[in-house]
Amino acid sequence: MADHTYDVLVIGSGPAGESAAMSAAKSNLRVAVIESRAHVGGNCAHKGTIPSKSLRHAVKQLIRYNSVSLFREMGDTRWLSYPRVLAAASKVIPKQVELHTEFYIRNRVTLHTGMASFVDANTVNVDSGDGAQETITAESIIIATGSRPYRPADVDFSHPRVYDSDTILEMQHTPRHMIIYGAGVIGCEYASIFSGLGVKVDLINNRDRLLSFLDDEISDALSYHLRDSDVTVRHSEEYESIEADDHSVTLRLKSGKRLKADAILWCNGRSGNTDKLNLEATGLDVDYRGNLKVSQDYRTSVDNIFAVGDVIGWPSLASASFDQGRAVASVITGEPCKPVTNVPTGIYTLPEISSIGQTETELTAARVPYEVGRALFKNTARGQISGEDVGMLKILFHVDSLEILGVHCFGAEAAEIVHIGQAIMSQSGAGNTIQFFLDTTFNYPTMAEAYRLAALDGINRINRR
Repeated sequence: MADHTYDVLVIGSGPAGESAAMSAAKSNLRVAVIESRAHVGGNCAHKGTIPSKSLRHAVKQLIRYNSVSLFREMGDTRWLSYPRVLAAASKVIPKQVELHTEFYIRNRVTLHTGMASFVDANTVNVDSGDGAQETITAESIIIATGSRPYRPADVDFSHPRVYDSDTILEMQHTPRHMIIYGAGVIGCEYASIFSGLGVKVDLINNRDRLLSFLDDEISDALSYHLRDSDVTVRHSEEYESIEADDHSVTLRLKSGKRLKADAILWCNGRSGNTDKLNLEATGLDVDYRGNLKVSQDYRTSVDNIFAVGDVIGWPSLASASFDQGRAVASVITGEPCKPVTNVPTGIYTLPEISSIGQTETELTAARVPYEVGRALFKNTARGQISGEDVGMLKILFHVDSLEILGVHCFGAEAAEIVHIGQAIMSQSGAGNTIQFFLDTTFNYPTMAEAYRLAALDGINRINRR
């Protein structure tokens, strides 16, 4: 049994763990990372963000080929099976692994492979699975183990027709009809992907509208475009049971409905990966979903143990996890903590969605006098040229100060476009006003020009009063 001592030990090599390790190493601390997989990258690289977004990109290319008249002139429409598209999308994973492995080598961060479990607040045991054991001690320990799909006990996920958002990336057939239970971000993204492949989709939503945290207009637009893609959206439903046999799967809902399909994808919540850490040895507790509670500086109730990323719950975004990792490394090195706030939302449906700041519902509830500026992509030259004419940019701003209060985008490259608004909103004082977009010359034709059009629309609404 080998012994190892470090200044900082990170459990997990996803975005949060990696950024924490690299930041600590750059502060000349002796750092080690424990990763249960054979390769670094965590769920982000292997089961979540990277493979699902690569899959979406491949489907988007297929949709574009089948819908653009120029390509249609070259021959008939094309159909590709899910395994074939998945194989093409999966090619990015080894590239990500190679890239991120290089970070560990360059920064001289020691990597231990195996399952981590606490012995006490400063000591962790690593079981490599082949009988080898390592004991690691560290002054500070960062838990960045991420999350996994929540699996209720009464659903048989071992059945070949029942999938979650991890195992769907291993499906080796193309269902004609799929039920997606759970209409959160992941459920909506996969509904777009499978409908884009020509699969009939039933999307079951537990709530009365899709992604209710979004601005109502954006949520309505998503609902419309999913239905326009032949996705059947069923609101305010809860499952009673799931029955699967050799031929089909049947979802029984508490409303009395019975839906039959070729496969079901469960996308209803996630659980923190804490159950195998032996947290009892440290005195730490988790909530009912396995998530850890932390303070503003990402410290748990045990002074030298921190937690970042999906294992602490909201916002459960790779982008936020990267920044949380850097923030916790700053705390450990004695620098002021910069909590991660004002994170933009990026939802990779077809078309995609992104937003930052407040919604109309929030501003109305707070009695803030605001106005709206809109730019429809179909009215932009770049949208017309590229054929990406679905969607809009929406700016919410204060009637008196012209301060930008929220930016909401639906359509092509929304997750890229939103950062322009984010940059202006981050300026202090008079630097954050809609006037910036009226005074600034944008490249033409570009999608970014939508900001100028939206600003003009908003100012005109005020001037007409």
